[in-house]
Amino acid sequence: MGCSSIGVRDLTSLYTPFAVAENAKPKFDYGVHCLPWGYVRSWGTPYPQELIQTSDRLAILFEQNNMFHVVPTDGRDHPKDLEPTWMGNSVGRWEGDTLVVDTIGFNGQTWLDSEPERITTESMHTMERFTRPDFTHLNYELTVEDRKLYTRPWTNKRVFVLMKPGSEIMEYSCDENNKEVVEGHVTDQWTKKK
Repeated sequence: MGCSSIGVRDLTSLYTPFAVAENAKPKFDYGVHCLPWGYVRSWGTPYPQELIQTSDRLAILFEQNNMFHVVPTDGRDHPKDLEPTWMGNSVGRWEGDTLVVDTIGFNGQTWLDSEPERITTESMHTMERFTRPDFTHLNYELTVEDRKLYTRPWTNKRVFVLMKPGSEIMEYSCDENNKEVVEGHVTDQWTKKK
């Protein structure tokens, strides 16, 4: 899917004091170690996604890191005792022709995006709205609420474009033994190089 995007342009103006302090700390891209990018960040990569819908679930296949996320649409609620995960726990419901996906249960170890590498916390709660205005487009609206980081919820809207006929998501290889890290070309908190 291709994408166009509109929404909040200056998220830093919504930061809490905690967010200002935490986002000012040095960061290293954990993705270099092939750790999952996380649910919200995965939607913002340049790699395509594939959506597979059945009567009781939506499966989202992310080309980046060959990640997937399953959203039950059978009326269930979130489990009572959630184990925090990289992708969170999602449940979906239909409001007319709009699929609404509610996600909680994040582990707080991922970034919101890749530039400028905004942190997330385990308090993050997302609401997504998917509508299909025609065969080749998918309207996507994301609302993020995280009271530890933002003074109010904020929303981003995107329009995804269907891949060209015959296109497929591809295998993505993330090599944990990445030479950029192993040979000391980049610095990180795990290898302590540079």
